Order: sequence, then C-alpha cells, then structure tokens
Amino acid sequence: MEFLRPSRRRTIISEAAYILLNIAMAAAILVAVVIIQSPLAGFALVLLSKWRIFAVRPQYWYANLVSNMVDIFVSLGFVLFLSQAAGSAVFQIILTVLYIAWLLLLKPQSKRRWVISQAGVGLFVGTAALMSVSYGWWATPVVIVMWVLGYIVARHVLVAYKESHFMLLSFIWGLVVAELGWLFYHWNFAYSIGTGLMISQAAIIITLLGFLAERVYVSIRRHGAVRRSDVLLPSLLTTSSIAVLLVIFNSGGGI
Repeated sequence: MEFLRPSRRRTIISEAAYILLNIAMAAAILVAVVIIQSPLAGFALVLLSKWRIFAVRPQYWYANLVSNMVDIFVSLGFVLFLSQAAGSAVFQIILTVLYIAWLLLLKPQSKRRWVISQAGVGLFVGTAALMSVSYGWWATPVVIVMWVLGYIVARHVLVAYKESHFMLLSFIWGLVVAELGWLFYHWNFAYSIGTGLMISQAAIIITLLGFLAERVYVSIRRHGAVRRSDVLLPSLLTTSSIAVLLVIFNSGGGI
C-alpha cells in the first residue's frame, strides 16, 4: 500500500495550495482596493481569476460562464463593498474574512441545501451591490442586470433540484426580479452599516421573496400543490420582515 502515501500527500498539498491561493486572492483584492482606492483593480483581479472558464474549447465557454456567475456576482459585490467601506479598515477586514469564508466554506459545497444558500448569498450580494451604485444610472441597465441575476440564481437552485423545466422557470423568476429591480430603482432606500457602506432595502426584500419562492416550489414539487403547512412559516417570516422594514425602518433617508 505504499503507492497510496504519495497520492495522499499530493492531495494534502493540493488542498493546502487551494486554501492559500484563495486567501491570497482575497488579500490581494483588499490591498489593491486600499492602495488604488478604486474598485477597478479588484474587478480586474476577480475576472483574471476566472481564466479557467475559457481554458477549454469554445463550445463549453457558455456553460462554464453560467455555472460561475453566482460566484462572479458575489466577488464583484465584495469588491464594491470593500471600496465603499474605505473609511473603516476594521470593516474592510471583516468583509475580507467573510469573502474568504465564501471561497473556502460555502462556494465549494455541492449538497442541495448549500447550493440553495449559495444562490441566496448571490441574490443578496448582487442586488445590494447593484443598488448601491446604480442610483445615477438609467433604469434599463439596472433592469437588465437584475434579470440576469434573477435568472442565474434561479437556475442555480433549479438545477440542484434536477428540474426539467429549469430554463423556463428561471426565465420567469428573472422577470420577477427585473420588475422588482425597476420598482426599487425608483425607490432606492438603504441602511448604513459602516463608513460609506449602505445595504439596500431591495436586497433584503428580494432575498426574502426568493426564499419564499423556493419554499413554494419545493411544496409543489413534493405534493403537486402548495400545502399550507409547507409555506405558512416562510410566508409569515417573509411578510412580517418586509412589514417591519417598510413601516418601522423607513424613517431614515434613501440613496
């Protein structure tokens, strides 16, 4: 059994290299954003880290790109958050630690519940990042990006459930998210959680609605109809949270 030892040693080395490279990339993005004081360098590092998408034959580029889009949304959002939190080094370090946790703990997981969590993080971070910079844009690019985000996260979840009509359902959820994006574009309310860093109300509400939609889908998939027992608690959680956000926490200013 001596031949197993070199194989096990190579596995340990490769895992250690994977961990170190991901930590190094997160640290490099932090340093680039701090030194250059612009998110552009961080964007470039994120996109360069995705070179493997195109390291195959062209017919596989689209599939690779779609499968990596959730991570791309999270990574670009992380860069924007770092840039917006420029006034607080402590907050930037916390964001970097959270991003490392995404890269090492959540992103590599393949079990269904973790895949759903990945989609939820992607929906929240992507929406929050977009809403934090798009208040001066035209509405059209905001709606388009929100549709892409909705389509990608829905596809991420539905493929995990082995849904045969995942493209149609993803398209529909993309339209729902796009319409919500248009609505929140005209009413962009946000909460300050750090120096210069704002979390859009849209990100919280759309993520809650995404959670409820996933629960409804699971109920229909299992029973052929929506069962009250399956969706009652998620519905109460979603509606009560949205009501609290809209009624109680809307006393501040929007962005």
